[in-house]
Amino acid sequence: MLRVFALLFLCAGWLPAASAQPATEADPIAAIALPDALDRVLRDYEAGWRARDAEALAALFTEDGFILRPGHPPVQGRPAIAMAYANSGGPLHLSAYAYATEGDVGYIIGGYRGQADGPDTGKYTLTLRREGDGRWYIASDMENGNRR
Repeated sequence: MLRVFALLFLCAGWLPAASAQPATEADPIAAIALPDALDRVLRDYEAGWRARDAEALAALFTEDGFILRPGHPPVQGRPAIAMAYANSGGPLHLSAYAYATEGDVGYIIGGYRGQADGPDTGKYTLTLRREGDGRWYIASDMENGNRR
């Protein structure tokens, strides 16, 4: 897992994903389109969250994946992720601000909100790993609300 993070930090500086633009709270970062294989991760996450399906959400993660939520200790592994997400869910809309991939690792940086329209109420980073079946899975999900 440490190798994945180290590679992502090295790659983040030179892989083109989206043109960076200055952003302020008054002028937020615009959402970008993702390649289909990465977009599937976001759409499946939205569907699992809306359905309140903790098992479907956990299945989006690598076997040793992490969720890193504010105010909670880290959670690792699909069974623990399913338990952590039990009784969670509701409306969710995810957008992407930037992404990059190199080989079998990648990341997505984006925002989330409960309503289809309006500003994002939080932001996230997903660290991704492509597994033997060719699909991208979440190695870590770190999220943080925009409220102080």
